[in-house]
Amino acid sequence: MSQPGAGSVQFGFGLITCQRYPGDARSDVELYAQALDLAELAEAVGFDSIWVSEHHFVDDAYLPALMPMAAAIAARTTRAAIGTGLVLAPLHDPVRLAEDAAVVDLIAAGRLILGLGLGWREEEFEGFRIPIDSRVERLETAIAVLRQSWGDGSVLGTEGEAYPGMSVTPKPAQPGGPPIWIGALSPPGVRRAGRVADGFMGTEVTPESFGAQVRLAREARAAAGRDPWDLAISLHLPTFAWPGPDAWDLVKEHHHYVGWKYEDMETARGRVGGPVPKPSLTADLEVELRSQIVLGTPDEVVEQVAAYAAAAGGDIHYIARLYWPGMDPGIQDEAIRVFAEEVIPRLR
Repeated sequence: MSQPGAGSVQFGFGLITCQRYPGDARSDVELYAQALDLAELAEAVGFDSIWVSEHHFVDDAYLPALMPMAAAIAARTTRAAIGTGLVLAPLHDPVRLAEDAAVVDLIAAGRLILGLGLGWREEEFEGFRIPIDSRVERLETAIAVLRQSWGDGSVLGTEGEAYPGMSVTPKPAQPGGPPIWIGALSPPGVRRAGRVADGFMGTEVTPESFGAQVRLAREARAAAGRDPWDLAISLHLPTFAWPGPDAWDLVKEHHHYVGWKYEDMETARGRVGGPVPKPSLTADLEVELRSQIVLGTPDEVVEQVAAYAAAAGGDIHYIARLYWPGMDPGIQDEAIRVFAEEVIPRLR
């Protein structure tokens, strides 16, 4: 396949995490109900996909179980793809993951995208009694076992992880199973995505660094004897489009919380009780955070997203991280509508 010309853009909504923002008085039942309502809204206003994200043992109750949530979203929607961004594959038994993903794909009538990642938090690996230094091997084994499980033959595993040759049923709705995308930051991870996956998911990038990652993934794919352009390219970034001049004022505390929480996960190891308040937002941190979000009026956001699409050099799936823990529900809903009505049509 030759290099395509002008690429097209698809749009995802996420990353649904059901985190409890400090001071939010709603129950977990209410937070999960809102998440499903937002998924339904995102499909109704035109998003192409809806994405969920996984972590474990976090004091703000970060979503730990993606397959049940994906199944619930599948039951509330009819058109949008449902993606995991990401299942931390080394923490899961790959045969059980294959079964769960197959059931979700059947409920969704073939709309599941299975995004996989390595994971990085020692507490999660220790909590599941899995050596963290085995994570690369476990990820690659998981991909092989998933594809065997969804195929017509028996599950035999890999050279280092043999299985007894059982048949896994039922099969997914999609022949051969849902597409497997790998999310990665490091060069080895990006190359792995190009070499063994169906898609690459980037994050924490500029257009320039994202373009370099895409080239690296495609080079690795070509070196493995596969078509470098037969690789789905996606990225997920914090995003907030708003018609007035106050976009930053509306999102900054929530953007601060989401970013800070990833740092706090390490220092909060074993913490019990509800989530603790985040530190105050300093002027220097505010400048840094503004550089990490696709933000502004719809015109400004269109320009920023277009730069990432151009950097990819082909089709791209842009996952707008528009799910903001603790945001006023009215503003949250309106932000989804603004992006769908004033950004998506100009880039699709």
